[in-house]
Amino acid sequence: MGVHGAGRTLEGVSITLPVLFDETAETARTTQDAAERRTYEVRTFGCQMNVHDSERISGLLEEAGLSRVDEGQADVVVFNTCAVRENADNKLYGNLGILKAVKEARPGMQIAVGGCLAQKDRETILKKAPWVDAVFGTHNIGALPALLQRARHNQDAQLEILESLDVFPSTLPTRRESVYAGWVSISVGCNNTCTFCIVPSLRGKERDRRPGEILAEIEALVADGAIEVTLLGQNVNSYGVEFGDRGAFAKLLRACGSIEGLERVRFTSPHPAAFTDDVIDAMAETSNVMPQLHMPLQSGSDRVLKAMRRSYRSARFLGILERVRERMPHASISTDIIVGFPGETEEDFQATLDVVEESRFATAFTFQYSKRPGTPAADLPDQLPKAVVQERFERLTALQDRIAREENARQVGRLVEVLVTDQQGRKGGETHRLTGRARDQRLVHFSVPEGAEVPRPGDLVTLPITEAASFHLLSDPSPAEYALRRSRAGAAWDRSQADSCGIPAPSDSAPRAIPLGMPAVPARGTAL
Repeated sequence: MGVHGAGRTLEGVSITLPVLFDETAETARTTQDAAERRTYEVRTFGCQMNVHDSERISGLLEEAGLSRVDEGQADVVVFNTCAVRENADNKLYGNLGILKAVKEARPGMQIAVGGCLAQKDRETILKKAPWVDAVFGTHNIGALPALLQRARHNQDAQLEILESLDVFPSTLPTRRESVYAGWVSISVGCNNTCTFCIVPSLRGKERDRRPGEILAEIEALVADGAIEVTLLGQNVNSYGVEFGDRGAFAKLLRACGSIEGLERVRFTSPHPAAFTDDVIDAMAETSNVMPQLHMPLQSGSDRVLKAMRRSYRSARFLGILERVRERMPHASISTDIIVGFPGETEEDFQATLDVVEESRFATAFTFQYSKRPGTPAADLPDQLPKAVVQERFERLTALQDRIAREENARQVGRLVEVLVTDQQGRKGGETHRLTGRARDQRLVHFSVPEGAEVPRPGDLVTLPITEAASFHLLSDPSPAEYALRRSRAGAAWDRSQADSCGIPAPSDSAPRAIPLGMPAVPARGTAL
């Protein structure tokens, strides 16, 4: 016998629990649910961390006996939310409103809300949308199946929010969205205090995983067919602060270089204030760390950076870019920029344009400042009129579009290695081009010469860039210019497709391991 939720900090609506659950009966109910083939859908809003969390949510639901549905209405719909911008609130409550009538017409359907907005709004979600069955936060993803089961049993909404991390998410079951690439969390939470950002209050203080756990997870992904991993954290280059090793992130990158079968390593996002030369050296000297860096600028004005409580200035930022390009001349650099921060003057904005011009970003994610209750910036004076912010935003995006077009044009004629993905460009159906990512993360749409072998997602092709636009590169190679390398990741793709269709896997493939939590890991150095 066990009490679900015992020892947790519970907040919210109608959690009447002296209800004890017999574990045997619970297992029987789960088995019955599986027999009924209940289905689920996870809708994800927000950053890469949320995308990775949604893989964990999917893994938990599948372990509980549910099956994912991509089309049609699922029996369980989970929203994994973002709270960074105001439109995230509007998007969630708009979607919940649409589902109200659907749920009324489908007895037994359940709706759950998790993620950063759930951590922030808590019982407000159940007040605004009382037809929601379960609300959970950023610290207790693993509680979702029990909350849904409890809501069904009690016929009452369940809300459970923790103030600190319950279980590190990487220990939870996982349903990866890609067989050839995977996310790996190295830390959660953030110790910075940027005045515009609500994330630290929702994700908590930084918690670091031990290096051995991270490397074991990466090796497990590689054993399962992945050839690319992206290391995730709110501030990856502060990794190690919790266990007293400020050089831990550079050491982790170098350690990734010794993992046999791992061909591409990326990471996101670093912070300019903590970005050190040992990381640049590790990037340049580790062959499978990609020549690509996402370095958030936020503003080019030193005065605004100070008001944002960003502990660097524009000269330091530009110095980082200079040193990166000195060690990796072909590195592509992307960034985040906020336009219209409270008190931003035309002079401040011009400073941002000047830094953008000098930085020559391959890509920039540009945002209009969004006032978020609970952040220090929300209470600052001189909040800018919408029209001013919009006009500046348009000038900035026009500048960055020109720079991106010019930087992409410099790629024409270069020979690049492209990891083929299962995604397709907007015109892919018309042009019959496939899509992939170059080592520097640039998006490449390419054609396969007539008579040449077509790559699978996860395979690698080497080809020349023949044309460029602001947001992608094109390659239409001749047969002599096209080279295909079939990979273990492509074989893993074949197996995943065979599994999903219920047909035998191709003869050259091994049985596919499905990672639920952490699969068994081969000894370091074992051939894969």
